Amino acid sequence: MIKIESVFIVDDEPSLQFFYEQVLTIGNFEVAGIASNGIEAVSMFKSLSNKPKVILMDQRMPEMSGLEASRLILQIDNRVKIIFITADSSVKEEAISIGVFLFIDKIFTIDELIVAINRAIKSYASLMKN
Repeated sequence: MIKIESVFIVDDEPSLQFFYEQVLTIGNFEVAGIASNGIEAVSMFKSLSNKPKVILMDQRMPEMSGLEASRLILQIDNRVKIIFITADSSVKEEAISIGVFLFIDKIFTIDELIVAINRAIKSYASLMKN
């Protein structure tokens, strides 16, 4: 039986949350949870008993940015792979420097996102082997 990997969605736009859910379904992934801002993301991530291997993270959100949420989540579990999906390229260097796995511009194809998620899962798996 093939294990279905879970992905956590963090974005304040309901239409994008729905879109990401659909992409995850197409890619045969499970949605671990959906948060609408950074504070909610950190709180939900802490409470998840089965931590996802991958997080899709927006940058510009109310209450707490994606960067700050990523920083806090990586302090909880530095193995999780965060894929930053944002139109704000000014934060790319900082995102990578704090440990974000991948940075994707908000103009992407469904295939590109599925490939990125699979890359993140493979990277997570290789960490667990060591």
